[in-house]
Amino acid sequence: MTLHLFADEESSQQWREELSPGAVVLRGFALSEGAALVATLRTIAMRAPFRHMVTPGGFCMSVAMTNCGRYGWVSDGGGYRYDALDPESGKPWPAMPDQFLKVAQAAATDAGFVDFEPDACLINRYGPGARLSLHQDKNERDFSAPIVSVSLGLPAVFLSGGPRRNDTPARVPLTHGDVVVWGGPARLRYHGVLPLKAGYHPLTGGHRINLTFRKAA
Repeated sequence: MTLHLFADEESSQQWREELSPGAVVLRGFALSEGAALVATLRTIAMRAPFRHMVTPGGFCMSVAMTNCGRYGWVSDGGGYRYDALDPESGKPWPAMPDQFLKVAQAAATDAGFVDFEPDACLINRYGPGARLSLHQDKNERDFSAPIVSVSLGLPAVFLSGGPRRNDTPARVPLTHGDVVVWGGPARLRYHGVLPLKAGYHPLTGGHRINLTFRKAA
């Protein structure tokens, strides 16, 4: 009886919110997996610690990052790119956990993108004031695959822009367990995250965690 009640409660917190053709927010989609995803993330961070990468222009990113999967996204004086090796250790990035992969593929399928096979998971950790300026995800070789973005921990405001940087973005509140998927006509839309407000979440403390799944190669 109790299990059924919890299942009903979880399903009542899940719904779809269309942002634009090809872009959707799956509200509460990863809610039931949240605790396990955060626990698994700690193991990944032990092997490939979070770090504040430097942009090609010499600026330190406010968001701390690490990666898992066959490829990891890196930024330094040489530019933005994917690399099979962690530049800090010289070793391959931690393998993408099956649990991560299942959540990403299920969300992509639910959003209408079947057969999604991500080979990179960018893991962003936001502290108070950390932000992500408007940008396009265009370091991947094939834009036919979608981007799947899982929000864990503190709430944030996602900026869903248009095909041009100066297009006014919509402000989309995201909470723990929400998943944003964009692909097809929305694949190269500009997007970002407003500065994170201070707060506390029982799973992530004073942080927001974002898992971003991509097909890099």
